[in-house]
Amino acid sequence: MTSTPLIAGIFEVPASVLNWLYTWTGSYMIAVSLSAFIVMAIVTPLTLKSTKGMLEMQRLAPEMRRLQQQYKTDRQKLNEEMMKLYQAHKVNPMASCLPLLAQTPVFIVMFRILHDATYTPTGGNEAIARAVLTSVGRGQDIIGFLPRYLSIESEMYQNLVRETTMPSWGLDLSKSPASMLGSNFGQGLIYAGLVVVLGLLYFYQQRMVAARASISPTMSESQQKLMQYLPVVFAVFQIFFLLALVIYYIIQSVIRIIVQFYITKRFYAGDESLGRQAQAASAKARELSESDGGGGGLIARAKRELEDATGSASEKNDSSSGARPASKGSNSRTNGGNKGAKGRPQASKNTKKGNLQRPGGQRKR
Repeated sequence: MTSTPLIAGIFEVPASVLNWLYTWTGSYMIAVSLSAFIVMAIVTPLTLKSTKGMLEMQRLAPEMRRLQQQYKTDRQKLNEEMMKLYQAHKVNPMASCLPLLAQTPVFIVMFRILHDATYTPTGGNEAIARAVLTSVGRGQDIIGFLPRYLSIESEMYQNLVRETTMPSWGLDLSKSPASMLGSNFGQGLIYAGLVVVLGLLYFYQQRMVAARASISPTMSESQQKLMQYLPVVFAVFQIFFLLALVIYYIIQSVIRIIVQFYITKRFYAGDESLGRQAQAASAKARELSESDGGGGGLIARAKRELEDATGSASEKNDSSSGARPASKGSNSRTNGGNKGAKGRPQASKNTKKGNLQRPGGQRKR
């Protein structure tokens, strides 16, 4: 099996599910919304597992910090002790990373499917499509959409092929808010309003995460603000995305907010909850790090390492320069010589102004 059919199959299977949803509902809007719901039903268990793994790792932060300080000069021994710590507490350090990484292909696949459902040939592909139409005596027809990944026998493909719009609920899902604002400003405001709704959902979701962190913060206030407003910036860029993608992300954001409510209730309810223990452990680890001079983040650590390296180099230079014999010019100064850089006699600092010595003799008063 070649890699090309395999890659195409990764997109064709989810595309067939999208077509089934469209055939069942008869609406592009509902089909896109239900596809977002299905994707979130798949990735939500991974999100919960990742959150639990991250909190379990944070709960071990003080012990990990002590081991790092104790074996900071022995990397192999440190790794061995870390593995013993993980095994003793039955913690998998990859549990907080792999679930998040597994979600990435899912979002990429759905982005491509929704975007390419209204694919319009451009450049060389457009010339090929025009030549095909010309060969069958329809060279003047509009090329329109040529959906990718959908089976040519599917209902969704048949309803989209060679069309120029993807109508649903009075909106065209194949247009971006930016393009609609340029062609029809009044209707474009509706499209832009959906992007604003998406930005507000992103903002509210991050507020929920920040509220948990504010109880026992592990980030500075500026970092919390950055994490809170960064998704909003991402939402602004979606003004250039197709409206089908904006709808897809809106539904996902609503479901994520519900998931965040569940995470707060499950992991942060009560002082003995896993989330509270992880926050307290992170604060203690940060205090240990600051007490032994290891706090301050990556930039601070890099600065300390640079200062240590500079100090070591300076001490090395001082010791090496102290071992060398003094230079000839230095001896002349330390031996009380009064000659300057060019060998000319210089007046002593104790010479009075009225008894100034010159090479030609004493000046007459």
